[in-house]
Amino acid sequence: MSDSLSNYVRKRKIANKSTWTSVVVNFFLVIFQIVIGFFSKSSGLIADGFHTLADMLSDLIVLITSKKSLNPPDDDHNYGHYRYENAVGLFLGVLLLFVGGAMIWSAGKQLENSDQIVAVHVMALYASIICLVVKELLFRYLLNIAKRAKSSLLIANAWHARSDAASSLVVAIGIIFNLLGFHSFDLIAAIIVGVMILKMGWTFSHEAIQALTDKAADTDEVAKIKKIILETPGVINVHDLRTRKVGDSIIADVHIEVKGTLTVAEGHEIAVEARNRVMRSSRVLNLMTHIDPV
Repeated sequence: MSDSLSNYVRKRKIANKSTWTSVVVNFFLVIFQIVIGFFSKSSGLIADGFHTLADMLSDLIVLITSKKSLNPPDDDHNYGHYRYENAVGLFLGVLLLFVGGAMIWSAGKQLENSDQIVAVHVMALYASIICLVVKELLFRYLLNIAKRAKSSLLIANAWHARSDAASSLVVAIGIIFNLLGFHSFDLIAAIIVGVMILKMGWTFSHEAIQALTDKAADTDEVAKIKKIILETPGVINVHDLRTRKVGDSIIADVHIEVKGTLTVAEGHEIAVEARNRVMRSSRVLNLMTHIDPV
């Protein structure tokens, strides 16, 4: 197993452990929010419950597909199964777009009948504050794990948990105004949470489509790969460096220029060393090299 793949597997195991923690916490939050929201007649709290449910489903899908994505290459999938994550991410993104749209539509219809809007029970406020605190603690836990693993993906996931807490804050504010007599604010909070779910769905869908259509790695990542290759002894220059995303990793190919007086074996050794260096120090799963004598 290559160093790059070993590092990928290590980070994936750490990610799975922290993700399971997130799933368990969010599972209890979903039940708590929806049940309390129903009995307290808070549309905002119910909407936040569905927002949490979307996060939990997202985490569950990642856990399921990550196991499949780690399967080795076979006759049907010569480059591995890393894109299972992208395919499922697209499905989840579309699902969230429908859920967010339905929430906005439902709250909007209720706002049209403003005379039927009722005050929520104060327990909805207590519930939203509890959810806000729990989500903040979950964020701090995930961020700590991410920093220890030195994983940019896990750090991004931790900050996503922090953004989830924002929805609970919005709901709490809406409930406060509702209790003060501005009854429509609870529904307005539900609409804002619906917009957040729409944004989440769009992000998942867009990123999945980009990866499934061979989007290149970002400029900084490409520059890093090129720098590593150029620092390899015997490499004069590089050109035609191409990358494409597969799951959370990268597959690349490049032309490496070496002295024309070298033997085939010597040129091959330089190419192998450059490939190994890149795969040890980046998210590249495989680097296909072509030697150009100059």
